[in-house]
Amino acid sequence: MKSLTSCLFAAAAMIASPVMAANSAANACRAQSPAHRVALLELYTSEGCSSCPPADQYVAGLRASGVTADHAVLLSEHVDYWNYIGWKDPYSRAAFTERQRWMSDLANSRTIYTPEIFMSGKELRSWTSGGVPAAVQRINGQAAQADISIALGAAGAGGLPVEVKASSARGGKLYVALVQSGVANQVTAGENRGRLLRHDFVVREWLEPVALAGGKDGAKNSAGIARTFMLPAGASNGNLGVSAFVQSEQGEVLQALALPVCGG
Repeated sequence: MKSLTSCLFAAAAMIASPVMAANSAANACRAQSPAHRVALLELYTSEGCSSCPPADQYVAGLRASGVTADHAVLLSEHVDYWNYIGWKDPYSRAAFTERQRWMSDLANSRTIYTPEIFMSGKELRSWTSGGVPAAVQRINGQAAQADISIALGAAGAGGLPVEVKASSARGGKLYVALVQSGVANQVTAGENRGRLLRHDFVVREWLEPVALAGGKDGAKNSAGIARTFMLPAGASNGNLGVSAFVQSEQGEVLQALALPVCGG
C-alpha cells in the first residue's frame, strides 16, 4: 500500500502547486488554495463502533504514506447514532450524522453506516482495497472550481482567531472546521470497552456553512468567515489546524484547504 501510494503521489506532485502562500515566517499562518483541486476525505466514525478503529488508523496513516495537505484535506467526523449502546462518544455531533445522511440522500442511498468514507462528496467504498490514492490523484488532476484562503492569528487563552475567504463562479457554501490530531480516549463501555482509541483529524468545531453570494456581471460569488475558536482542553498548537472547503448544493466539493496552527 505504501509503495503504491508513494508512486501515485510522486506523479501527482508533478501537476501540483504549493498550497502555502509562502514559506517565510511572516506568512507561516496563511494559506492559499492551489490551481488544482484538493480532495476532501471525510471519515464518518464512532468510538461506539467496533469496526471503526481500523478505519481511524488508516486515515491517521495517510500523511505518512504520502498524502500531503496539498493532495487531500482529511476530516474525521464522529456521528452520534452509536451513543445509545452505552458509550457516548465525546467527539460526536448530531450535525455530522445529518451531513452524512444528506450526502447519502444525494447518492440515492437509504443507508448510513460506520465506518464510511466520502471523497469530495461521493462515497468511496473501495478505500478498503486501496482506492484512496487513485481517487485523490484523479481529483488533483482537475482544475479548482473555487478559491480559498485561510489566515490564523496567534492562539492563546482567548482562543484562535480565524479568517477564511472563498470565491467561486459556481456559488456553493463555505464550510470551516477546527481539527485536532493526536487525541486518545479510554473507552469504558459499549463495543470498544477496555480499548484505548487514538484519533487524528477529529473535527472539534464545525461552523454553520455560509453561502457564497453577490456575484454579478461576471464577478465570482464570495463569502467570508471571521471567528475565534475556543481551544479544546489540553490542546496544543502542534496538533490543531483549520480546514475549509466549498461544496455545491449538488454535493460536489469545488475546493478544499487545510492549514496547521502556527507556533506548534
